This record gives sequence, C-alpha cells and structure tokens, in this order.
Amino acid sequence: MFDTVVIATDGSGSAERAVEAALDLAARFDATVHGLYVVDTGEVETTPEEVREALERALATTGGRALSFILEAADAEADEELVTAVREGDPADEICKYAAEHDADVIVSGTRGRHGEHGFLLGSVAEELIREAPMPVLTVRQLEGEPNPEREDV
Repeated sequence: MFDTVVIATDGSGSAERAVEAALDLAARFDATVHGLYVVDTGEVETTPEEVREALERALATTGGRALSFILEAADAEADEELVTAVREGDPADEICKYAAEHDADVIVSGTRGRHGEHGFLLGSVAEELIREAPMPVLTVRQLEGEPNPEREDV
C-alpha cells in the first residue's frame, strides 16, 4: 500500500513523534523513507540584514539535527531504505513538490496542534500540506508538556 513515505521535519517535538510514526508505517509496508528539511527562505528574507547570516546558520544547524534524528531512528529500525534531502523555499510548496517528484504515497508531518485564532494568525505548514498535497498527509501532534528540542538552546 505504501512504497514511499516522505517525512517532513523541522526538528520540533511533534516532528520527532512524526518520524517514529513514519518509520513504523514504512516498516510495516517495507517502504522507502525520505527525510526532508526545508529552509524557509521567506523567513530568512524578512529578517533584518544584520542577523540574516546568523539565522541561516541556525536553520542549517536545525536541519542537520532534524535529519540526523531521522538517520539515527532509522538505523535503530535498520529495515527501511532512507534518503535525506534539504530544500529551500516555502516549506509546504517544497514538501509537496518533493513528494510529487518522488511519487510519495504519503507525507508524514508533525503539528503543534495550534487551532482557533492562533492557528489562523501563525499559520501552519501541516495545515497547508493537508489542503494542498495531492497525496494523503498523516499529521502527528506534539503532546502537551512534551519538550521541544528546537527551543532547548534558546
């Protein structure tokens, strides 16, 4: 049923839970796993010039950690074929393009579970994926009180 699973990661706690769910799904169907991190160029471009370089480095570090987490988790499973990639652009657009290019059967993404006013004001890559992706999207929510790795260094 699933030959190719794309994990869209941003290094958050919900993304780590999504990695676990995606690897489990892939193992059940002997699917190839693609770990994808997208550098949000819109975020970089709207940052003041004097901090832009530092933000780019921070995003690259976050991406490296997020993909390393997938590699380590997949190594523990050891059954899945794993491909990792980094793209630049609008996260939802790039994830959809990547998944289509690789004929993905499903995209797995974490979500922080924002809803109501906050979801509308802050936006959500997971929400965009659900609306725009031509294939199914499995979202995995970060549990309340669960640590958020992307905020540990802040």
